[in-house]
Amino acid sequence: MASRRRLRRLSSFAALLASFAASGVACAQERPAPRTVELTLTVAPARLSLAPGDTCDAFAFNGQVPGPTLEFREGDHVVVHVHNHLAEPTTIHWHGLHIPASADGSPMRPIPAGASYDYKFTILPGSAGTYWYHPHPDHRTGYQIAKGLYGAIVIRAADDPLAGIPEQVLVLSDNRFTPAGEVDFPPPDSPQGRIDEENGREGPVLFVNGRVMPTIPIRAGEVQRWRLINASAARIYRLALAGHEFLYVGSDGGLFERPVPVKEIVLATGERIELLVRGTGAPGSRAVLQTLAYDRYDPHTRPAGWNVPRDLLALQYSDSAPVTPPALPSRLRAVPALDTSRATAHRYIVFSQGLINGRKMDMNRVDERARLGATEIWQVENVVGMDHPFHLHGFQFQILDRNGVPEPFRAWKDMMDVRGHESARFVVRFDDYPGKWMYHCHILDHEDHGMMGILEVTPTRR
Repeated sequence: MASRRRLRRLSSFAALLASFAASGVACAQERPAPRTVELTLTVAPARLSLAPGDTCDAFAFNGQVPGPTLEFREGDHVVVHVHNHLAEPTTIHWHGLHIPASADGSPMRPIPAGASYDYKFTILPGSAGTYWYHPHPDHRTGYQIAKGLYGAIVIRAADDPLAGIPEQVLVLSDNRFTPAGEVDFPPPDSPQGRIDEENGREGPVLFVNGRVMPTIPIRAGEVQRWRLINASAARIYRLALAGHEFLYVGSDGGLFERPVPVKEIVLATGERIELLVRGTGAPGSRAVLQTLAYDRYDPHTRPAGWNVPRDLLALQYSDSAPVTPPALPSRLRAVPALDTSRATAHRYIVFSQGLINGRKMDMNRVDERARLGATEIWQVENVVGMDHPFHLHGFQFQILDRNGVPEPFRAWKDMMDVRGHESARFVVRFDDYPGKWMYHCHILDHEDHGMMGILEVTPTRR
């Protein structure tokens, strides 16, 4: 009888593992030639179950929410055939990738309703990391993402020092629904609509890979590599796993030089992090990943319950005997420092409520100009009381300091949360790709209401 009970537990555990793995379905990707990856993404309306127990009108990539997880390797030439079956324009922004402006998917290059577009780009050496893709149409980014258009990207290096460690790709999101189960978008002039414009739209239902409170199986002694993506419109997550310490090994642009032990980690909108989770719990035990209290809000519109911890997922230990933990490298890769002494410009960007440098976005205006190959230092000053996460398209940077305090370690970033009344500096080099690029607050309601600017990178004169 005991043996049968154990077999049932093992069978249930295996089914749980298969169920969770299936939530990150990979896209069918062809390799018609060496180092070439070709795939199709169809953007279309769908009737899907987003909230448990209900179906609603949604938008989907290839019929699923989140969209299929895309995997590339450094050196791959990528061709993505996109078919827009929506009744409105859309784009696909390859968030964080260093690729040509023609492939960036910014609001300057919409795909009209019923039209198709081929995104073509090459994954350059040094790009290995965790990224994501989502629409970026003018004034409709938040709406289309809330309807279901977002998905994960994993780029791999041939010399990954963490290769062989089991992985989980975890896309965090939230949403809000009407009593009828449809995605809730209140009128802009309603009280909730005005709060959404001020704070950014949050929803009470929290998802991991489109599921509410899923379970990840683990065995005592095992180590897992978690790639986490914040696809929420405005919510910032402060992550902690009861009884466990994380090894923080990477962020937006890939791995750090060395692992950093942390008890908790803040993940702002649009950001990605990589964590090593060590199975230090006992066989049969359970731990819960939570998002803890984090005050990112304008004090006048801070929502009720903001300081109540919320459960995201469960880590369930199997009954099996512990395994021997693998040896983990103390050094991951080199992250060369950008040379600040070569900076040819210092730019000052002021974030106020809904404005950058006192102006709203104008698609016909260039706000900043830089030369191709230039190294620059940007200072982003947040003059209001709520967080504004800064995102730069097309180029990765290194944060230098916050309020004059140096960053504790180097990392490649394309996102930088700037807290209320905080000033932060970063250094960036505009290599490889001229063109017009967006920079903006990544609270989606803020960018949709014009909290964006245009940087034009121009070729150097000969």
